[in-house]
Amino acid sequence: MIKIRFIFILVSTLGCLLGNSQNAIPSWQPASYKIVGSNYQTFTTTQYAHVFSGSKHNVVRLAPELKGLTGIKLPYKTDNPLKLKFNEPVKVIVGVFKDENSNIKANKNAQLVLQNGLTISGLSFVDVYAMPYSKGTHVINTSGLCTVLGVIKANETLNFRNAECPDGNLWNPTFIVEGFSDEKPLFEIIGGQNSPVVDEGMPGTEGIQGGFEGGRVVKVGDRYHMFPTERAGEVGVEAYYDRVKTKIGHWTSTDAINWKRESTILQASGTYAITEDDNPMNDRRAAIWSYMPVFNEVANKWYGYYLAYTVHKEIEPNHSFGRIWRCESIVDGIEGIGGPYKDIGIIIEPGLNSKPWEGRQGVASFFPYKVSENEWLGFYSGAYPFKTWDDYPKKSGKGWFVGLAKSNSLEGPWKRLDATINPITSMHPFFVENPIVSQLPDGTYIAVFDGGPEGWGHHLPNMMAYSLSKDGLKWSEARYLPIETKVDKWWDIMRTPLCLLPEGNDIYTIVYAAIDLKRRFHPMGMVKVKLNKEALAERLQKL
Repeated sequence: MIKIRFIFILVSTLGCLLGNSQNAIPSWQPASYKIVGSNYQTFTTTQYAHVFSGSKHNVVRLAPELKGLTGIKLPYKTDNPLKLKFNEPVKVIVGVFKDENSNIKANKNAQLVLQNGLTISGLSFVDVYAMPYSKGTHVINTSGLCTVLGVIKANETLNFRNAECPDGNLWNPTFIVEGFSDEKPLFEIIGGQNSPVVDEGMPGTEGIQGGFEGGRVVKVGDRYHMFPTERAGEVGVEAYYDRVKTKIGHWTSTDAINWKRESTILQASGTYAITEDDNPMNDRRAAIWSYMPVFNEVANKWYGYYLAYTVHKEIEPNHSFGRIWRCESIVDGIEGIGGPYKDIGIIIEPGLNSKPWEGRQGVASFFPYKVSENEWLGFYSGAYPFKTWDDYPKKSGKGWFVGLAKSNSLEGPWKRLDATINPITSMHPFFVENPIVSQLPDGTYIAVFDGGPEGWGHHLPNMMAYSLSKDGLKWSEARYLPIETKVDKWWDIMRTPLCLLPEGNDIYTIVYAAIDLKRRFHPMGMVKVKLNKEALAERLQKL
């Protein structure tokens, strides 16, 4: 888990629009136009807009004046002129990258109207120019690297200002946002709750100071069962302790909206370490996270896989040397999901078989899934990697990675795969957290996971993500789900999806944890998505 000790809140100013933030500066009024002699597609200039064909660059910040204009999706770095037809006098709005050559800068009629007017992932600062044109058909020289963001009416008043949008190179590597790229979206976001489904003050949240984080939701019959990490903490103790003294709760619902807390499955000790290394003198169950229930049909029992940490008060990351435990339901059958559970033992832990990429935090999560009659694979993770073992135990870098282990049964033993597979960087080169695997109707494996925050010094997509696999071994590049395009964004930082549950008619339920930085309590949300089988077939051809 990402360390959250000091929270830095990035406030959107009047200069640069973030997400669904409201802003006093009105949008410019668009004018209609027609593209002549080419088949370029258009896009709506808004957050996540995909501005170039054949690339992954997308808008992550924009000045409010630009929002809602109709841009033109040019090829990345084209030398082909653009011909446009106007029915009235207009101004063409073009974004020009400061560290790239573009003929727009040399155009004497081009007026600089917005310095740092928008941010496009993986590219430098963007200045916005307005170029006047009369009624009729005109050829616009767009050679070099620039983006046509829209066309506005000629009488629009344009006042120069610095919109203060940041450097797009901070968002590197670039990433694919579902529904905003050249490909068909695999999932359509069809709605969900516009506010948290489990929030502070609701029944069952008593004694939970800091809200929730990852875990898993499963459905048994017509009832949902949620096993979140409860950031319990203590009254009167600093917020950081919420993620040290944790619980695993069991909640149920008939609609994934109204939840009832049933019991506590596990309770962490909340005891800080007394040494800085991975030492048995430390309490190795100081914090407990990421409970993953899996039904074992052979044993006719629920198995629970969960993470137990050593917690150091001073060394980053404070959650260190994770160990994955397995427990079993005492009650047989699928109805035994509510427990009680008994601990069986540790299945994977730091040791001689660890690799430096697992870092100080690894093993930091685990999720098993079946790939054949006698073979299981399991995602396990690490974070704050060591460059070499000489850096152990304190000198760690940054990165949140996953790898695969294999076993002939859910009981284990689990063996890490070798360096030809691990770590898996095809999903994202340095951030994948808490993947949960299921299968789509055609048997394709899908992993949903935390795609990384925008905040705490990071510039990650700030969306939940998914990856596909034909065999459970090789995984595709992540696609990120911008659910705030269909539900009200009540969070600042998106965190962990706890499920992708089929509901029939290709509709799926996702329950997720997210953070409102203005509050100590981290709520849970819910959203519905619909699978596009045609898009899935096209995607599989490229895997």
